[in-house]
Amino acid sequence: MILLNPKKYDPKRLDPASAELMKKTIAFFEAKGKRKLKQDDHERVWYADFLDFVKQEKVFSKLLTPSGYSDGDPDTRWDNNRNCDFNEITAFYALHYWYTWQVSILGLGPIWMGKNEEVKKKTAELLREGGIFAFGLSEKEHGADIYSTEMSLAPQADGTYIANGRKYYIGNGNKAALVSTLGKMKDSGDFVFFVVGSTHGKYECVRNLVNVQSYVAEYALNDYPIYEYDILTKGQEAWDSALNTINVGKYNLGWASIGICTHSIYEAIDHASNRVLYGKHVTDFPHIRQLMTDAYCRLVAMKLFALRASDYMRAAGPDDRRYLLYNPMVKMKVTTQGEEVINLLWDVIAARGFEKETYFEMAARDIRALPKLEGTVHVNMALIIKFMRNYFFMPGKFPELGVKTDPANDDFLFNQGPTRGLGKIQFHDYNIAYNSVDLPNVNLFKEQINVLKEFLMTATPTEEQAKDIDFLLVLGELFTLVAYGQLIIENSAIMNVEDALLDQIFDFFVRDFSKFALQLYSKTGSTEKQMALCLKMIRKPVPNPERFNKIWNEHVYALKGAYTMSD
Repeated sequence: MILLNPKKYDPKRLDPASAELMKKTIAFFEAKGKRKLKQDDHERVWYADFLDFVKQEKVFSKLLTPSGYSDGDPDTRWDNNRNCDFNEITAFYALHYWYTWQVSILGLGPIWMGKNEEVKKKTAELLREGGIFAFGLSEKEHGADIYSTEMSLAPQADGTYIANGRKYYIGNGNKAALVSTLGKMKDSGDFVFFVVGSTHGKYECVRNLVNVQSYVAEYALNDYPIYEYDILTKGQEAWDSALNTINVGKYNLGWASIGICTHSIYEAIDHASNRVLYGKHVTDFPHIRQLMTDAYCRLVAMKLFALRASDYMRAAGPDDRRYLLYNPMVKMKVTTQGEEVINLLWDVIAARGFEKETYFEMAARDIRALPKLEGTVHVNMALIIKFMRNYFFMPGKFPELGVKTDPANDDFLFNQGPTRGLGKIQFHDYNIAYNSVDLPNVNLFKEQINVLKEFLMTATPTEEQAKDIDFLLVLGELFTLVAYGQLIIENSAIMNVEDALLDQIFDFFVRDFSKFALQLYSKTGSTEKQMALCLKMIRKPVPNPERFNKIWNEHVYALKGAYTMSD
């Protein structure tokens, strides 16, 4: 099975110790049960029971400590392959359990990327003790615009510093063992990353900004004393560690969407298949089958892409930075596809989606958050567009990349280097993947891609259009679909995805590409030539009722009764 089923979890991609840790995590949630899970959600109960489990099993310690600080434990390392599973499992049960893990990852980033060995050793010990962490980057008036950071560090005559300022929207800010905080030097204006403790008397946890189980803090440092041993990085290194930490952390958001959607699709198929309306089971209606099949195919595509993107992250190095395209796509594309999956399923289960006993009630609320965290969709799209020229017109040569599931520490993630030079990054020729399959909808999608390339070569956006973010965002959506499909094809070969399923996935690719082409056509500033080429991009998928019915019967309807959470 491609989709997670906790009742039949068989992590072939993991080593035995990692698999056992994931099984224990599943067992924790199943023992807690759906009734208590929902009760804690409604009452906004801080998840102390989960953190007790994390402490007892040393979960965060094993998964989030680089092997160099493992204290000799061979199962302790930062291994993105197994972290994907933990992302998916925690979100499968509830986003808030995933969230405390996610913001710990962000808080740990500047620590492991820095050169302060004393803080690193202390952090490893705090993780072994069950500590959680926080990332003090955003501010109320500036959001994630770190250029405008007002948190300040003032040098003192005795060689120490005094920190003053506020941070806003900081997960785990109430209980974090260490909060990695970005500020500016009061005298020079240089950026600086330093750590503070949430229990210190000069640390003020002002309030929780959200009305859910998670604690998303506003905190203030009021003449907080900082010593040289509290400082992680300064200047350009501090700036780079801020952005490189987000590179690591934002990838996880796509996995949270995958977990949420997977639990939701089990609940939706069970409801629809057992409900009778007008003398028919709901799943007998053609439009319901279309909605469910679309949702399933989109979800499978999300997971295929995110898994393949992990390979590129783990294979990355100074001469291979392709992950910097695929990473923000997991954050941007996978999370927005997650919203689409929930929308499709909600049209199937209708009013049932509001009922307080359902998992779906949480899913419909929480799926909206993920495209909006760690930089909005628009910010990540603006980043992605920088790669479009080299992706289409200046491919590089790279050795074939296999599956990266080896139980190894991902050293490069904490040594990514300078964040500049994105326009020089090259990618392998996307045609290699697309030409490896001969399927009706894939072939039709290739025709659409060729028209897009013609658009870029012969109807290149004008200087004015290049400054129009609204115009570029839609163009970026078309580009993103090409790279999205490329990695899905690559992973379909690796995971032996049958042709019928892959072609059904590209059925929605053709429709989505046509939708964005129409949006580009409709932009106020589009030229006559651009409009004509947009019309050439609009195509209808190749219909195949036999293929559709095969996917419905063997994949979608087959999920009926496959998983129900313990009560």
